[in-house]
Amino acid sequence: MSWRDQLRADPTDWLLEFENPGVRYLALRDLLDCPTNDPELADAQEKAHTEGVIATVLGAMQPDGYWVEPGPGYNPKYRSTVWALILLAQLGAAAAQDKRIARACSYVLDHALAAGGLFTASGAPSGTADCLQGNLCAALLDLGCDDPRLAGAFDWMARSVTGEGVAPKEDRRALLRYYAGKCGPLFKCGANNDLSCAWGGVKVLLALSKLAPEQRTPEIERAIRAGVDFVFSIDPAAAAYPSGYADKPSSNWWKFGFPVFYVTDLLQIVEALVALGYGGDPRLANALDLVRDKQDAEGRWPLEYSYADKTWGDFGAKKQPNKWVTLRALRALKAVTSPHLFDHQK
Repeated sequence: MSWRDQLRADPTDWLLEFENPGVRYLALRDLLDCPTNDPELADAQEKAHTEGVIATVLGAMQPDGYWVEPGPGYNPKYRSTVWALILLAQLGAAAAQDKRIARACSYVLDHALAAGGLFTASGAPSGTADCLQGNLCAALLDLGCDDPRLAGAFDWMARSVTGEGVAPKEDRRALLRYYAGKCGPLFKCGANNDLSCAWGGVKVLLALSKLAPEQRTPEIERAIRAGVDFVFSIDPAAAAYPSGYADKPSSNWWKFGFPVFYVTDLLQIVEALVALGYGGDPRLANALDLVRDKQDAEGRWPLEYSYADKTWGDFGAKKQPNKWVTLRALRALKAVTSPHLFDHQK
């Protein structure tokens, strides 16, 4: 079944409109599979970097490579360095296209990466968290960051899932240990009452999915298996993961958004699992049905979770058909039907 067969109507022409150069570029690249040497794709990529939100974000960057204020870049939300880089990656920005992006990648590695490969909100190892680690590892990889320190960040991320070589948080003399925030294996988080945090777990799995199979160490493969088992421990469509301070799952699971920062939606679960090759897994069927059911009669998805006026750029009105969310959904549905994906049920 083609990805178009899953749609009530084909919105491709809508996504290819010139008024949104960023969406147009990514639709040509990811939905139509234009070859890298295609002149139309090259022109769209150039316009996305010089006329779209990418240009707005890069125009606000300081010469040293940070946004708003120097340092680790987690605060203030959602315009500082961490969030600017995560946003740029989701917009399709590339270091090869603009040297400022490579400078910003180096800056965040210099200031937010602690010893042992931990990305941190504070500059100290104790400021690490799964959502931050997964988001930055994924973003830097997507941006084309070519820095050996990134391998160490992926290694810590994998070991933090399985617990391999990571001491308990009480062992303050250990070179590599858990902390009050990132407090244990399998995505345990102090902000979730020391329970496993599915929001953080999905970010980690999405980042690990971006590594080519030949780049995955045995530790990374074990982390992927453990993370997938956790996500599939319930029906993902129900999102009934541990909620440390609430009696029911956050309603934000069912609100598809753009950009996607630390709040996670069900579409991102699908994105991560499909990218890891689980698109044909029957345990994902209900979540895929939920994604399909959100499209309107014209094959478009609405923006339900918004960072309006909080981050760089305007990504549309809430509850209205949205090109960025539609692009996310179509890429996921297309990946489900891609023949190169390994079906883990075989």
